[in-house]
Amino acid sequence: MSKNIILTNQEIEHKIRRIAYQIYETFVDEEEIVIAGIASNGYTFAKKITDALQVISPLKVSLCKVQINKQNPQLPIETSLSKEEYANKGLILVDDVLNSGTTLIYAVRHFIDVPLKKFKTAVLVDRNHKKYPVKADFKGISLSTSLLEHVQVVFDEDGSSYAHLS
Repeated sequence: MSKNIILTNQEIEHKIRRIAYQIYETFVDEEEIVIAGIASNGYTFAKKITDALQVISPLKVSLCKVQINKQNPQLPIETSLSKEEYANKGLILVDDVLNSGTTLIYAVRHFIDVPLKKFKTAVLVDRNHKKYPVKADFKGISLSTSLLEHVQVVFDEDGSSYAHLS
């Protein structure tokens, strides 16, 4: 299958900056928020959003890595921050691609057990093929694709990135 680039590095950088501004606008009354990225690409995307937020806002931002088994999401989820570290704070759950919603809904379920001030979700690409009633509050791009097509986001070690459809 051929690769069709749907987002270039520059476009992804613009989406990250826009999402960072939207998050700041939503959480402007907070002093501290937590950005929880689903490993591995969601965490990389979350780190880029965190870096952008620290440039544009005075918010104290804690970054949290969320480990979820994507083939078996019912297994226990592990986070790099303890529940006490994100309790009673605003939290944004981040992933790179929202496909069926399975990963996001199970990750949401994990965080629901803890009282949060506000809980939002962010994705770079929303595929519009959900099996679960989950939505992204902040999204880079919405894309209607066929079920046979696959969207992949690539974050290279040199800092460049792109998203393609195959």
